[in-house]
Amino acid sequence: MSYNISIRLDKRRKKDSGTYPVKLRVYGKATQKEKWYNLNIDLTKTEFETVWINPENKNLRGTNKDLRLELQAIENRANDEAKAMSVFDFEKFEFKFFRKSNDKNNIHYHFNLAIEKNIKNEKISTAESFKYTLNSLAQFSEEQKKCPINNLTFQSITPEWLKEYEKYMLNKGKSLTTVSIYLRTLRVIFNNAIEVNDLNSDHYPFGKNKYKIPRTRKVKKALNSDQLKTLFKAEATNYNETKAKDFWFFSFACNGMNIKDIALLKYSDIKDDRFTYYRAKTFDKTTDKTKIIIYLTDFTSGVIETYGNKSKEGFVFDIIEQKDDSLKRYKKIKNFTRYINDHIKRIAKANNLPQDLSSYWARHSFATNAVRKGASMEFISEALDHSDLHVTKNYFAGFEDNSKKEFANSIMDF
Repeated sequence: MSYNISIRLDKRRKKDSGTYPVKLRVYGKATQKEKWYNLNIDLTKTEFETVWINPENKNLRGTNKDLRLELQAIENRANDEAKAMSVFDFEKFEFKFFRKSNDKNNIHYHFNLAIEKNIKNEKISTAESFKYTLNSLAQFSEEQKKCPINNLTFQSITPEWLKEYEKYMLNKGKSLTTVSIYLRTLRVIFNNAIEVNDLNSDHYPFGKNKYKIPRTRKVKKALNSDQLKTLFKAEATNYNETKAKDFWFFSFACNGMNIKDIALLKYSDIKDDRFTYYRAKTFDKTTDKTKIIIYLTDFTSGVIETYGNKSKEGFVFDIIEQKDDSLKRYKKIKNFTRYINDHIKRIAKANNLPQDLSSYWARHSFATNAVRKGASMEFISEALDHSDLHVTKNYFAGFEDNSKKEFANSIMDF
């Protein structure tokens, strides 16, 4: 064994009551380190020897007998958790030992772990996704299964359970896309539990001959060249609409740059006729970090000049501040995105453009129109910082009718 576990009386500090704290001592042989964990039990030397040190004492009764059984259960459980690890690790031991015995099978517990982990890693948006999914599952479990979310176990979620959840969501008017997103998030929780050996893969309800998460094809949110021209020339009726349109086209002109990345842009990123940045969404997901280069134009330079900080230090735009923590930044960027979307929709409505136009469309419009202008998929994939061409192709909304007509007329020109 690479560890040693025992129940000890910590005699280093005697309490006013004449007792000492009873602790769980864990020794890691590989690291040659030991840790003593408080069990919230205090005993005198005589009491500890009576209850624990003298195993031959078979005449324990009442409180002493109950206490010995409690200590034995603690030691047994500690040994079980340590034994389950291929290599003993204090952090993993503490994670598993200091929780309720039924937490390992509890859905709510594992969702909270994922939420806390993402908040700690400043992945606020991901943490929010886990919260939304948990709330949806809780509503279904309590309404349809009469099972409070705190009691929902992995074993309860079968392929049949998932099919019922899908039907329940659709009956509530939710889209297949929403159902798919929530169930993929739930699948992550299952995979997390399996990874830490809290769940046997036999209970995995997804995959072949089990439940298959609905696959939905994304609706291509892209403006064609005529619509882009209309939007660009559209007259804004106030400052807010002007600003929303400027930032929408700043995103479009900067290779479909996300609003979060625009908010994180710093003056130190700008050199001469270009700026560089790392895409926030994919930065932590890849080992090789790709720096994206954006060449400035008269338009994008004008947006920076108009809306940029006059001190020309720190963040370029007044969307977030250096002192903001991750949660505050998340909220500010979300509010700014909503601000753009609210006002760009007003312009769209006034100019007979798609009324669900949003900042999301700028990235797809860049990709689609770049391909229509002759750019290769490889070029677009690099510009968007995509992991592979398949992702890039999903951004493409197809060719315009005029392009197809020109191609048809030219196909016989040998």
